[in-house]
Amino acid sequence: MGVVPLKDIVDPAFHARYGVPAINIFNDLSMEAVLAAAEEANSPVILQTSVKTVRSIGSRQLFDMWQSLTRGIEVPVTLHLDHCPDRDVVTECLKAGWNSVLFDASNLPVAENQRQTIQVVAEARQYGAQVEGEIEAITGVEDDHGSDDVAQQQSLETALNFIDATGIDVFAPSIGNAHGSYKAAPVLDVGRVTEIVEARNIPIALHGGSGLSPEQFADLIARGCAKVNISTALKETYMQSSLAFLKQAEQKNKWDPPSLFKHTRADILTMVTELTHQFGSAGKGGR
Repeated sequence: MGVVPLKDIVDPAFHARYGVPAINIFNDLSMEAVLAAAEEANSPVILQTSVKTVRSIGSRQLFDMWQSLTRGIEVPVTLHLDHCPDRDVVTECLKAGWNSVLFDASNLPVAENQRQTIQVVAEARQYGAQVEGEIEAITGVEDDHGSDDVAQQQSLETALNFIDATGIDVFAPSIGNAHGSYKAAPVLDVGRVTEIVEARNIPIALHGGSGLSPEQFADLIARGCAKVNISTALKETYMQSSLAFLKQAEQKNKWDPPSLFKHTRADILTMVTELTHQFGSAGKGGR
């Protein structure tokens, strides 16, 4: 298998009603650990990069890292640009080799969002890439993008017209989900996912996945959320694992970076492997 288009991952998941983890990585260790977990679980996986990560590391360096770490990989994997409102960064990543992008123009009027998304879809097709679209902002700030203000939900008709006009491959609706850590159990408009799927049969991207209950994940995946975004949970695992190790290192006065990296990698591996089993993608890697 190896590196494949986004559709080769989300379409089978959508039709068989399992979810594929779409995980925001932020350095070489997190990228390698997520890929290793996917291989261990024999699961497809979507690696995502935020605009902040692209800008901090550089698109060329990130893609070189991706090519090196996916060489010889046997499960389906794809590289996705998450929540990008900047057309220049979209173009930069498509040219570099990203397999898909989320062009996030949700801060614009729907008509202008639609006009520009049509252009992005046409651009992506030139590179054999796919596009995720959205018309409503997902509440919460993630990697310096977004707002804590609750976004206005558009009508079903508006959402369907946007899907039809743009030709996007995945749609990300706002259903009461949020980026970051939930301060209280979210009340989700799960019926909206069903309405969109029944009307257009398009894979749905679930944003703000970190912190949802197993029951909520299972319900939304069964309704058609084939792409399940995870960002905060990986950041927390990475930093809390590192912090725990560093506290022990301080107590022992023993400073060994390779051991730190090994410890943190193991915790990421466990987290991602558990997600593949929870979402039903484990064993779906084609091996």
